[in-house]
Amino acid sequence: MMNNKETNAKPAGKAKPEGLSFFEKYLVLWIALCIVAGILLSQFVPDLAKAIDSFKIGTISIPIGICLFLMMYPAVMNLRKEELKKLSKNPTPIIVTLVMNWVVVPLLGVFLAGWLLSDEPDLVVAVILLHSSPCTAMVLVWGYLAGGNQEQNVVNTSINTLSIIFLYAPVVGLMLSLQNFVFSTTISVDWVGLLITAALFIGIPIIVGYFTRKNVIARKGETWFNDVFKNALGKVAIGALLMTLVILFALNGNTLIGNPYLLVRVSIPLLLSFAIVVTINLMITKLLKFKYREGIIVTIIGSSSHFEIAIATAITLSGIGSDMALGTTMGLFWEVPVMLSLVYIGKWLRKKRFWLPDEDIIVEKKDKEDHSQHLHGTWRD
Repeated sequence: MMNNKETNAKPAGKAKPEGLSFFEKYLVLWIALCIVAGILLSQFVPDLAKAIDSFKIGTISIPIGICLFLMMYPAVMNLRKEELKKLSKNPTPIIVTLVMNWVVVPLLGVFLAGWLLSDEPDLVVAVILLHSSPCTAMVLVWGYLAGGNQEQNVVNTSINTLSIIFLYAPVVGLMLSLQNFVFSTTISVDWVGLLITAALFIGIPIIVGYFTRKNVIARKGETWFNDVFKNALGKVAIGALLMTLVILFALNGNTLIGNPYLLVRVSIPLLLSFAIVVTINLMITKLLKFKYREGIIVTIIGSSSHFEIAIATAITLSGIGSDMALGTTMGLFWEVPVMLSLVYIGKWLRKKRFWLPDEDIIVEKKDKEDHSQHLHGTWRD
């Protein structure tokens, strides 16, 4: 007789995301409302956010640190070491994505930040932080909605989750140094702050997440872990994210009211970057003759960022009341509508045969042709 764990288990990487819930579907709206709420608090209850932020250990606010941990913790649940073994099956799409995530996109961030924001060093750092952090969570949902190759998605997400531990701080530091060299800026590289961020908001969540995943699956099975536990944690993460935004904008309300152009300015390189990176990914997947299910995953992962770690790093380096922290939130603000739009663009390109058709499309087309010929032959008879 099989035990409960065996009957509930699913093969790793096969669980299907549920897609966007009502709350996630309108995440941009909730983000906008949190921005407005934070600004209103800054005007009518100015001491509230300051009181929350005053509980600190060193430069890190304890309440905000808890929120940042809760933002990161669910994302690292996607690390599945067993999935990494599948890399040899079809490594090309994953290699392309890694090159985009860790080479092309960070360099593009340096160029756009230096070109458009050289007089705003905090915003320059914000753009570089966003461009040096490949996504590890929401891409699973975007890939599912687009009908992409979810096994490739899970493998790539696992690699990103693992590599971000070792590469994020060095890549950010290298890009800031390159920024200073190319554009003659004088932005200091806070290696201590970068390493603290990597340890607190990447290392610890991954360690805790690994043991949580292992223990929960052992007790309740992988189906319950994927369908119940991860979904619940995802809602907690969004709640923590929105709370952080309220406090962030409550502390920066006066600055924003006096200088609203700051958010507009940082949005320009971010949106321009999305357009350039999506175009590059589309062209590469076309030239390499990827099939749709591979090409759309490469495009989605290669075009998205891990805004949670960017926000956490900005707050660690410069404080929650900084322009740097505000700049990273705009990456979050624009990422959701851009990625959702990319899902629909991908489906439209699939209909236009931009990528090679997948086997299931070929079989389906052949079945329809056979069925049509059969009916036509019957009519003739």
